[in-house]
This record gives sequence, structure tokens and C-alpha cells, in this order.
Amino acid sequence: MYAVVRLRGSINTEKKIKDTLNMLNLTRRNHCVLVPKNKSYEGMLMRVKSHVTYGEINKETLKELVKKRGRKPGDKKLTEEEAEEIAEKIWKNKSVKNTGIKPVFRLSPPSKGLKSIKKPYPKGDLGYRGKEINKLLERMI
Repeated sequence: MYAVVRLRGSINTEKKIKDTLNMLNLTRRNHCVLVPKNKSYEGMLMRVKSHVTYGEINKETLKELVKKRGRKPGDKKLTEEEAEEIAEKIWKNKSVKNTGIKPVFRLSPPSKGLKSIKKPYPKGDLGYRGKEINKLLERMI
């Protein structure tokens, strides 16, 4: 499962990229979504790689993300027990659907900042970063 974080805004963005970001529910900067690994999502990620960063999320980061940033409809916080159950469900099903939480996680800007939102990872922060996405997410949670 991929964690996808939008890093760039929507000014001067092509319509195709805007539409793809909307399909991914990434409407604002520093929003994160979880998507399964399959060809259709990988194609979408290739199209928007100049606006997002993504990689494989591990179980510990997923639990922390759901516990601290997961919200029920109506912006209600989750209890620790609910967060543990939902994180297990998401890990097992590889999807946020049918879990009772919002599909988007609103994150804060990363502590210690970003390198560059104009260059691809390793020199900057855009595009595919593999397991290193967990370090970024920990700084943003």
C-alpha cells in the first residue's frame, strides 16, 4: 500500500494533473491518502509525480497516522482502541473504504522542512521515495 502526500499547490497546474489529484482526494497541500498498489493507481501516481511524494507505508507508521490524524465524519477524534482496530482493518484490506473514517489525513508541514518541491527525490522531495516515506510522515504527524 502506498502513502501519497501532496506537496505542491494548484497554481499553474495542468487540467489533467488537477483532475488526477482530485480523483486521488488530494485537494490541498500536506494532505495524505492511502492507495493500494495496482496498475491503475500507479499510472495516476506517475502522472502527478511532479506534485506529490509517495512510497510504501509500514504498519507502525500507519497505526500512528490513524491514531493521531484519523477522523470520523464530523471531525470527531478516534479513541485509541478504535484507532488500533481501524489500522488493522486498513492493513488487512489494503484500503480505507468501509472503515468509518475520512479517506484524507490532514498533516502539518514537516518539522525541519523540505529540501525542494521542484526536484525529484533524492535531491528534492517529489516523486517515489520507497520506504523513506515513513520518515517524512513521522515528521509530518
